[in-house]
Amino acid sequence: MENIRWFGHASFAITDSLNGNRIYFIDPFELPSSNSDKADLIFVTHAHYDHLSGGDINHILKPQTSVIATPDSLATLKIPNEQKFEVAPNNSYDVKGTKFETVPAYNLKPERLNAHPKSNNWVGYILFVNNQKIYHAGDTDFTPEMQNLASKNLDIAILPMGGKYTMEVDEAIEAANTIKAKITIPMHYRRLLGDKSKEAEEKLKQGVTNSKVVILEEVS
Repeated sequence: MENIRWFGHASFAITDSLNGNRIYFIDPFELPSSNSDKADLIFVTHAHYDHLSGGDINHILKPQTSVIATPDSLATLKIPNEQKFEVAPNNSYDVKGTKFETVPAYNLKPERLNAHPKSNNWVGYILFVNNQKIYHAGDTDFTPEMQNLASKNLDIAILPMGGKYTMEVDEAIEAANTIKAKITIPMHYRRLLGDKSKEAEEKLKQGVTNSKVVILEEVS
């Protein structure tokens, strides 16, 4: 997992060692001051402040950086239009030689419907990097579209499990066992669960039988 760094919450960086060590950030948020990397590509899953952070994006932006997001997210960013790349769910793209797909990300549970409505067309991403298929689910429940991902033979699935706005642990277990990625990495839970985070991690490890659960250490 040396090419994947977790900055907490849903914030990750992936180093593309097979493509000139290019650096791809996903939902950069509260990046540590120790991070001096600039992004080649920035992927944003949706428009909530803890995923779409203008300050963090500006911190890792360089003139050649492309910011990949849905139109509502891009509209809030004060960056040149040529650096913006719009996406929609259920599509395949190639930006500067990096291939990726979008997967719908939304809530199904009645108590969460207003947080991430399907009509917003928010997304998760499957990145084709380092000869791997890496899925970052964004903020989502266990959706019908996620049930189709087993056929993609994913190498890594990064899934939220904090509840409240996304899947809870039981739902994440069900999703992981259905997706059957080689490795499952949980995200979007420590800020929400606090002292119960370790308990959630152990429950995930015990419940997931079709994938290896890996708990990343947060970069500080």
